[in-house]
Amino acid sequence: MNPAPIGVFDSGIGGLSVLAALRAELPHERFVYIADAGFAPYGERDAAHVVERSRWLTQWLRAQHSVKAVVVACNTATAAAIQHLRDGHPGLPLVGVEPALKPSIIASQTRRIGVWATRGTLASAKFTALHASLANQATFVLQPCDGLAEAIEHEASTGDATKTIALCDQYMRTTSRFGVKNDEIDTLVLGCTHYPFAAAHLRAVLGAQVQLVDTGAPVARQTRRLLEAAGNLAAPAPGGGTMQLLATGDPAALRAASTRWLGLRDTAILTLP
Repeated sequence: MNPAPIGVFDSGIGGLSVLAALRAELPHERFVYIADAGFAPYGERDAAHVVERSRWLTQWLRAQHSVKAVVVACNTATAAAIQHLRDGHPGLPLVGVEPALKPSIIASQTRRIGVWATRGTLASAKFTALHASLANQATFVLQPCDGLAEAIEHEASTGDATKTIALCDQYMRTTSRFGVKNDEIDTLVLGCTHYPFAAAHLRAVLGAQVQLVDTGAPVARQTRRLLEAAGNLAAPAPGGGTMQLLATGDPAALRAASTRWLGLRDTAILTLP
């Protein structure tokens, strides 16, 4: 048993969707979550910037909290930096996220699948290789969703979903026809950890027949497997685990999102330089 915390980071609030899945899968663990809002958005920055931030955050989590694992709860950061992190931290369990193309094939009946992600993710070598490896199993319609992660951050801070809804509607139109006929998209991959927070609107428009697939639960299960294999799960404790939230830049979005989407109230958020 290992009581050390698990580090989790994202460019902003999107990784809270992964954190929620981690807490459900590993209720006795301690988590340290960093929203790197002061250096966001990752999805529209060059790879060198994302690698630099990912390295800094991972090193900080190790130095300040002696984390026993790190979850890179950002598709763009995973695509750009996960191999750099593994090379620089041998022996540290590192779990990344990637657009859930493989699970989407299982979910789809028409074999036409929409993939929403940032331009950084879709342009990455890691995603290109994944897409190519599965190209003969389904038709993937790739849609870069410029501005959607930022709109969701704004919605979390202000409660104003106008921009989120407008962008979702725009990208639903440009992705192609959704439905359950043979030439329609019946499965939509939410390839950025922010996007599950727009799922209610997507569901209202697309209906129940179109499947929405994200990566939170698979990432949580993989994290559990790695910790179990190493004998590093935390011992069960009364009241379960704990969570610490930190942010670079303005913590307002993280504070509002943790209240709105995780049900946390009066949670202190520390600010990093």
